[in-house]
Amino acid sequence: MNTVRMLPLAAAALFAMAGAHAQQEWPQRPVRIVVPFAAGSSPDILARIVNDKLSARIGQPLIVDNKPGAGGNTGTDQASKSAPDGYTFLLSVNAPLVYNTILYKNLPYDPFKDLVPVSLAATTPNVCAVSNSMNVDSVKGWLAAMKQNPGKYNFASTGSGSISHLGVELIKLKTQSFAVHIPYASSGQAVTAIIQGDVHYACLPPVTVMPQAKAGRLKALAVTSAERSALLPDLPTLRESGLPDIQAVPWFAYMAPKGTPPDVVQRMSREIAAVLKDPETQKRLQTAYFDGVGSTPEALGKFMGEELRRWKPVIERAGLKADN
Repeated sequence: MNTVRMLPLAAAALFAMAGAHAQQEWPQRPVRIVVPFAAGSSPDILARIVNDKLSARIGQPLIVDNKPGAGGNTGTDQASKSAPDGYTFLLSVNAPLVYNTILYKNLPYDPFKDLVPVSLAATTPNVCAVSNSMNVDSVKGWLAAMKQNPGKYNFASTGSGSISHLGVELIKLKTQSFAVHIPYASSGQAVTAIIQGDVHYACLPPVTVMPQAKAGRLKALAVTSAERSALLPDLPTLRESGLPDIQAVPWFAYMAPKGTPPDVVQRMSREIAAVLKDPETQKRLQTAYFDGVGSTPEALGKFMGEELRRWKPVIERAGLKADN
């Protein structure tokens, strides 16, 4: 009799164990990586490089889902509102993840509340480049031209509030110069605008700038990092060129919708870090001018808080708004 009574209990225990085992076997289907910028943009290139090895490690395809618009806000918002089931992740950048909380009055999401950190993926130094029509070959000549001709020049960015926008605004603030801001949907479009003469200069990711600079279609002048980049050793920093306190470096981070199972977040973080340490992946990243990082979710969360504290006074002091 006791044996008969224990059979349902044993069956229930087996079902519970099977359910727990099924939950641990993430992922069971393809995983979506939302990139809030166009195909060919720096985040898109980075996602595709990482995906090649990452998909093998998790045992499922990773699908890049480009959702450009509003300087990265559109895709970041969509990702934040996706089901937190472990099958949607976001690869975004500085502005949608930090700066836009200051620049926008009515941001449709809060990156610090609606998303959870996964891993800081990479950084890259922006390259300040000018149109050949400016006839300058140094930072000194570029800044002199702007100061001597106030209102004559304009500059491109990858969107209001992007680091390519804020970096130039910081340069303008330090040099008391003026130029009109023209935002574009991607760094590729911004570089094309420089080549065509639609804009005069920009500080953009090297993956789009350097091929055109090497072809002589524009002039690369300096990097926006604090130190010279090992990936671009021949380009001076803005500090070396006479502009102190200028550091505006793009960074790329994986995030997940709030509520995503913590064990899935931790697994994804570990796998991303492992891929970024892979020698073959590192070579591909360096070819595209990325410095792979890889971090814990906790380290990324701390880093985002530091970025907010560092840039908030700069943005407020410059009086910048999203529609500048």
